[in-house]
Amino acid sequence: MRRVVITGAGTINALGHDVAQTFEAMREGRCGIGPLEIPDVDRLMVKIAGQVRNYDEHAHFNRQQIALYDRFTQFTLLAARQAVAQSGLEFHGELADRSGVVLGTSGGGLTTQDENYRVVYEEGKNRVHPFIVPKLMNNAATSHLSIEFNLRGPSFTVATACASSNHAMGQAFQMIRSGMAPVMLTGGSESMLVFGGVKAWEGLRVMSKDGCRPFSANRNGMVQGEGAGVFVFEDYEHARKRGATILAEVIGFAMSSDASDIVMPSKQGAGRAITGAMRDARIDKSEVGYINAHGTGTAANDKTESAAVADAFGPHADKLMMSSTKSMHGHLIGGTGAVELLACIMALKDGIIAPTINYEEPDPECALDVVPNEAREANVDVVLTNAFAFGGLNAVLALRKAP
Repeated sequence: MRRVVITGAGTINALGHDVAQTFEAMREGRCGIGPLEIPDVDRLMVKIAGQVRNYDEHAHFNRQQIALYDRFTQFTLLAARQAVAQSGLEFHGELADRSGVVLGTSGGGLTTQDENYRVVYEEGKNRVHPFIVPKLMNNAATSHLSIEFNLRGPSFTVATACASSNHAMGQAFQMIRSGMAPVMLTGGSESMLVFGGVKAWEGLRVMSKDGCRPFSANRNGMVQGEGAGVFVFEDYEHARKRGATILAEVIGFAMSSDASDIVMPSKQGAGRAITGAMRDARIDKSEVGYINAHGTGTAANDKTESAAVADAFGPHADKLMMSSTKSMHGHLIGGTGAVELLACIMALKDGIIAPTINYEEPDPECALDVVPNEAREANVDVVLTNAFAFGGLNAVLALRKAP
């Protein structure tokens, strides 16, 4: 099987409009969560979010493009442009024919849906823009990336709630490893910070009104974020021959289903995905130095994930570092795994472990080293990144330092 490496990365999220800004914020333990600024916010109970600030769509796209691009698609395109530019790739001929896109999202064009429900139901209009369907469909971002970068190979979108990006990146990894494609753009995006999106999540009663405190005993829920992370996954030999700079190597992936409850997580299901990723990577548990946790800040998720990690790693769990960057950028739902992969790259490439900020009180049910409040310098060779979604769908990736 072919080896798979990452040769490009891009992002826009609450911590920054590119990878350098995001790394800096993670190193500083800076919080990107703040007051939510959307129409009708006064009608919401939850008024905070990891919102992308100082964003002007007109600075990046023309009027015709804006008519076609929902906010989640715009974020994806901006992140992808960064990733492809860093990779140095241009897609022509056979490379274009065989390379593709796999992205994750949960809400898709929710901004477009919310705006047009207002037009039809609140304002009473009987007509909407003819491009509403291609703008709101979940595969819109995937399609526009394939068009912009001339990617004519396998392309599709994955929607598995909070695990969407990890599932997408796992599929891209497997496609390259199997020889189906030499290069894939992959990752995910989300922009659910609209009145209808936040109001729906309020109904679940898992949202915090005052901040995201993963693994802290006084945690009281998750905080939504928005943004995108896109990566260039590439066949190692292809990258080596062209002299590409390699950021990290993807070495394993596993999925599992809880098959038990639609919203309550399962320790056994999460544990199977964790151990499956290590088995697929052919690594011993003692080789893993850091885990980017799913770490939502809800009572159920954090204790279940901690228990799953403790069971999967046994005594080695006490030597692991595990942090949740959702404490800084919020929960990007379908796009969250993509932004969190950046913390894994930073750990492997720069030797900096992103912290779990807002940690205030130890919880005996989360008795692991969660890198509280301050980033840490550490030399790690292998990392995992966890994603455990509503519906009981789990996806875990394993990465190693660049070869």
